[in-house]
Amino acid sequence: MIDRASVADSTPNLRNWLSVAGAALAATSGALFLAVFLLDLFGFHTNPYIGILFFIVFPAFFALGLLLVPLGAVLERRRRRAGRPPSELHWPSIDLNDPRQRRTVFAVALLTIVNLLVVSLATYRGVEFMDSVTFCGQVCHEVMRPEFAAYQDSPHSRVTCVECHIGPGAPWFVRSKLSGTRQVFAVLMASHERPIPSPVEDLRPARDTCERCHWPEKFHGDKIKTIREYAADEKNTETVTTLRIHIGGGSERLGIAAGIHWHMNVANEIEYIALDEARQSIGYIWLRDRQGNIREYFAEDVTPGQLQGRERRRMDCMDCHNRPAHPFALSAERAVDSAIAIGEIAPTLPFAKREVVAAVKATYPDHTTAATGIAIRLRDFYRTQYQQIYASRRQDVERAIRAADELYRRNVFPEMRVGWGTYPNNIGHMAFPGCFRCHDGSHATRDGTVIRQECDLCHDFE
Repeated sequence: MIDRASVADSTPNLRNWLSVAGAALAATSGALFLAVFLLDLFGFHTNPYIGILFFIVFPAFFALGLLLVPLGAVLERRRRRAGRPPSELHWPSIDLNDPRQRRTVFAVALLTIVNLLVVSLATYRGVEFMDSVTFCGQVCHEVMRPEFAAYQDSPHSRVTCVECHIGPGAPWFVRSKLSGTRQVFAVLMASHERPIPSPVEDLRPARDTCERCHWPEKFHGDKIKTIREYAADEKNTETVTTLRIHIGGGSERLGIAAGIHWHMNVANEIEYIALDEARQSIGYIWLRDRQGNIREYFAEDVTPGQLQGRERRRMDCMDCHNRPAHPFALSAERAVDSAIAIGEIAPTLPFAKREVVAAVKATYPDHTTAATGIAIRLRDFYRTQYQQIYASRRQDVERAIRAADELYRRNVFPEMRVGWGTYPNNIGHMAFPGCFRCHDGSHATRDGTVIRQECDLCHDFE
C-alpha cells in the first residue's frame, strides 16, 4: 500500500500556480525596479509620484512575490497530505554531477544574490526618497502645497526638510515614520486638518536644529532696515520708514545682554505658559537672569486654573522666528508693498496698490479661477477708468496682473483654507501680536513690576 504522506513529502511543492505567480511577480517587479533605478541614478526622472511607484510600490510587489513562492509551496504540501494528487510532476533529484542540474543550481544561487541586492537597494532608495524634499513637499500635493510653496521662497530653501523635522538616529526615524503613517491615512481618508495647525507638535528643539548653523552667543549689534509702504491713492504715495534694530545678543563669558537677542543670551532662562494652541496668548512668564534673580510675570486677570495642565515651554529661537522656513506674507497689503518696492508692479500705475490688493483679497475657489478673476478685474479697471494708460502702458498692466497672480499663488490656498494672515508671524508686532505677546504692558509680577514696553528697547527710528 502506498503511503500518500511519504509521497507528498518526497515530491516538489513549488510547481503550483501560486508559487509560479509569485516568482513571476518578483522577477517582473525586480527587473522594473533595477531598470528604473538606473534611470534614477542618471537623473532621467524627477516626478515624485514616479518615485513613489518605483521605490515603494515596485519593491512591495517584489517582496510580495517572494512571499508567495513559499506560501504556494506550503499550501501545495498540505494539499498533497490531504490525499489529493500533486499539481505538477516530480522534480528530478538534484545531482551536481549532472551539468544541467549544476547550471540550474548555480542559476538559483545567482538569482538569490540578485534578489538580496534588489531588496537592499529598494530599502535604501525607499528610505532615502521618503526623506527627500520632493517626497515631503510634493507627494501629498494638496496637503503640503502651502508649506512647500513657502519653503521654496524662504531663506532656508536649501535646507532639507528632514534636517529640521527629523533628527538623527533610530528614535527620531521610528517616530517620524509612525507619524508619517498616521498622516498618510489622514490624507487617504481626507480627514487631515485644514489648514495644517501651527506650531507643529513635537518639533525638534532649536538647539538641535537652528543652533547647528546659527551661533546664539554671537553679538550682532544693530542692523538697519528700510520699510517701504504705499498708500491706496492714485499716485501710490510712498512712505519710507528706516529702523535701527537693536538685535544685540551676547554670551555669558562676555556679559553682553542687550537688544532683542537678550532673550537668547545663554545666561538668561525664560519659560512661559501659553493660553492657546497657537502660542499667541501668553499667560505666565518665568525669568532667571544672569545674576540668578528669578521673577514671575502673570498676564492681567489670568487665573491659576487657566495655567494648570498647560505646557511649560523653554523659550528658544522658534518662539520669535516661528516661520523660518515656511514664511507667508504678513498681509495682502504688505505683499503688494514688497512687489511695488522691487519693481514687479509699476509704482506709477494709477491706483496700483489699491486695485491689486482688492484683486488678491477677493474670494476664489481655486488658483485657476483666481488667475482669471484677478486678470479680469485689473484689465477692466484700467480699460474703463484709464483708457489712455491702458492703451499706452498695456505691458505694465499685464506685468501687474502676473505679479498679483503670483502673490496669490504664493500665499493663498483655498483647498487648504489658507488665506492672508492664517499663520501668525511673531517677528515684530505689526500684523500679529509678536513681541506684544509679552511686552504688552499687562504682564506683571505680584509686586507690580511690569515687563518693559519702550520702543527703543528693540529699535530706533532713523
